[in-house]
Amino acid sequence: MTNLLTIDNIRAGYNGHSVIDNFSLEIQEGELTCLLGPSGCGKTTVLRAIAGFEPLLGGEIRLNGKTISSSRHTLPPDRRGLGMVFQDYALFPHLTVADNISFGLHRRSRREQQRIADDMLELAGLEGLGDRYPHELSGGQQQRVAVARALAPEPQLLLLDEPFSNLDVELRERLALDVRDILKERGIAAVFVTHDQHEAFVMGERVAVMQQGNVQQIDSPFNLYHEPTSRFVADFIGQGRFIDGTMVGAGTVDTVFGELTGNLTYNYPVGCEVDVLLRPDDVMISDGGEYNVVVSDRAFKGAETMYTVRLATGEEILSLMPSHIDLQVGEETGLTLSADHLILFPKEGTRT
Repeated sequence: MTNLLTIDNIRAGYNGHSVIDNFSLEIQEGELTCLLGPSGCGKTTVLRAIAGFEPLLGGEIRLNGKTISSSRHTLPPDRRGLGMVFQDYALFPHLTVADNISFGLHRRSRREQQRIADDMLELAGLEGLGDRYPHELSGGQQQRVAVARALAPEPQLLLLDEPFSNLDVELRERLALDVRDILKERGIAAVFVTHDQHEAFVMGERVAVMQQGNVQQIDSPFNLYHEPTSRFVADFIGQGRFIDGTMVGAGTVDTVFGELTGNLTYNYPVGCEVDVLLRPDDVMISDGGEYNVVVSDRAFKGAETMYTVRLATGEEILSLMPSHIDLQVGEETGLTLSADHLILFPKEGTRT
């Protein structure tokens, strides 16, 4: 793959306060990358800096090797050749769907504009709706128009700022899948901002988890879930509970469940006290389980039920089970552990 976008140690902020500091990231041609993090972590500021709406206090941004932003120069947004999809759609209410899509094509002939608009309508699943106005469409259809308009000029890179946050959960997931497929079909790279990890995992080939203006980890969704490199990422991605442990070897830890060995090695000394993260899918509950536990809470989720179970030590962990297993709060059951990906962190204050 060829490097398309390089963000090199940039700083940006307001009134002398840095929102992002020494932020670096590389995007390859055709790659879908998500910026994921809690509100206020700086992900939208990064996107605005890429788009040219946010000046830099330091560092630089290069597109195809050409500097488009630095502390000394900012190329105007309309000269960057980027597409952008906003949270509020930003459609023109007085223009038809087709005219909204072709709005950025004023340098093309009218015939060419119509051809591209028709192609985009078909690509976005909006055939037959070109003559309608935005207020005549559903929220999901309006967002498809916004995506089609951003893709019409054939940008090298598409920027999406929480574009599905105004839609209901089921529609968000379906639209995210559709947009991902459109981008992959066209070979268009994208930077997608969201605070929703499920959305990030659907859209992103790589996901950059951000905290306080910095990237904590950038990796595949699988590795972020199973091999987080910091306690923040482990807490932010997925669900789970920590139990106490003591290191007895490079990849082995002694716990209330006995000695557990995972697929990773850790350079923590023998005897080091650690916190061991157990994911809900590591924990299986059934009458024939090896350890006795008591159900202390349950949350029905349709196809699955999330159980909180209490160990004999008083520690509580989570178990995600098919919903046909119907246990009640206070009921005793058994537990079997299947933790191949051990996630360990030294207890806070522990020297390693």
